[in-house]
Amino acid sequence: MNNAKKARLQIAGWAVGDASEFLGLTPEETRFVEMRLALATGVREFREKRGLTQQALAEQLGSSQSRVAKMEAGDRSVTLDLMMRSLLAMGATAKEIGKMIQKTETHRAA
Repeated sequence: MNNAKKARLQIAGWAVGDASEFLGLTPEETRFVEMRLALATGVREFREKRGLTQQALAEQLGSSQSRVAKMEAGDRSVTLDLMMRSLLAMGATAKEIGKMIQKTETHRAA
């Protein structure tokens, strides 16, 4: 949001901030959430790049389509372990996974 719009909203009485401020997250909790979302996005992008359906990935993992959908949505019931195993099962390298996570650091620095 640009500064002018932010100022107009504040003058009108609105509180302006991000989700971490609203939820009162620590910097570490914020980074964790950002990494989880980056991995969730990575699973979806990697699956689509490989031409797999959610059902096909679920079968490959011995899981369900709904679990894959939850994983791609970043649902907190899905473990990071399952996200990592999914990426590795689709052929992601450690370097590619690292780049997914690193995007969160680059985004925050911008």
